[in-house]
Amino acid sequence: MAIAERGAALTAADVRALFADLADHPALILAVSGGPDSMALLVLAARWRAALKRGPKLVAVTVDHGLRKEAAAEALAVKRLARSLKVEHRTLRWSGRKPTTGLPQAARHERYRLLAEAARKSGAGHVLTAHTLDDQAETVLMRLVRGSGVSGLGAMARLSPVPGSSDIALVRPLLELRKARLVATLRKAGVTFADDPSNRDPRFTRARLRASMRGLEREGLKPERLALLARRVQRAEAALEAVVDAAASALTQRAWPETGAVIFPLAPLARLPAEVVLRLIGRAIAWTGDEGPVELAKLESLCAGLGASLAASLAASSGGARFRRTLAGAVVTRVGDGIIVERAPSRRGRAASNRP
Repeated sequence: MAIAERGAALTAADVRALFADLADHPALILAVSGGPDSMALLVLAARWRAALKRGPKLVAVTVDHGLRKEAAAEALAVKRLARSLKVEHRTLRWSGRKPTTGLPQAARHERYRLLAEAARKSGAGHVLTAHTLDDQAETVLMRLVRGSGVSGLGAMARLSPVPGSSDIALVRPLLELRKARLVATLRKAGVTFADDPSNRDPRFTRARLRASMRGLEREGLKPERLALLARRVQRAEAALEAVVDAAASALTQRAWPETGAVIFPLAPLARLPAEVVLRLIGRAIAWTGDEGPVELAKLESLCAGLGASLAASLAASSGGARFRRTLAGAVVTRVGDGIIVERAPSRRGRAASNRP
């Protein structure tokens, strides 16, 4: 969707374009916290649905993390707005003890868990969030600071699985819009919204980067440029994944087993570009292991050692250097003319095997 004037309120045509591909779904969950972005999502989705003769049921869900005393009042404000728009509303609460470290990450994990749970109960396969182009730009900066690879620099996509819930889709219909347009839309409609001070709390990385954006914009690095970078990286990522798909098919020539080892022939693997080898081994580790996603830096370290072993093996006349490493619940071994990736023994079993 083309981005109109930065601070202009959204038109009826804009609204139709935002949600056009969602009309055939039975129900949609709207994640609404009470801030300007999510309140705009609620208003815009309600306008879109009201203009349809037939369309999905909308359910607005507010997650109260129990971290701020204002949260209950903000949830009530969302409920009142939802009722005025004829949208069902639910407030879900994060109960139990909160971690003393990594609180933003833990809160994010719990929010998505509760939203996915609400989707299943409502018969909805999609959760809509109010991520904007400004959020996309901040995410790209955060990934740059952390040294992310190509996959990470692609930042957020319009459509992806809900984190931790592969059966529920996450949709970001506002991802190409600046926050200023959403605020302008709310002001025109006379809708008030909450101001979460944690968005400016310098203890949090995103808040610090958000503050730095003003200086970056003066140098020409506007959110639109960072979002454009993300789209271009996503395009490159799709191409890389297609190459890896083809390589996996050519090297293994059959579907990977549900249980058991994935085996790559050594010589053709060694001829592939390093990035393709990295991704192939990463996929095989994630497939056979039991500890979740593979951390990129650790995978790079493993594959650097594997690359040296492959080169030595191909140059040697008698088998070359031995290689065996464990990562993310999988073990990667060079045996003869092949690389074997398989489930690692249990930690208890590994400990027992290491006893004298």
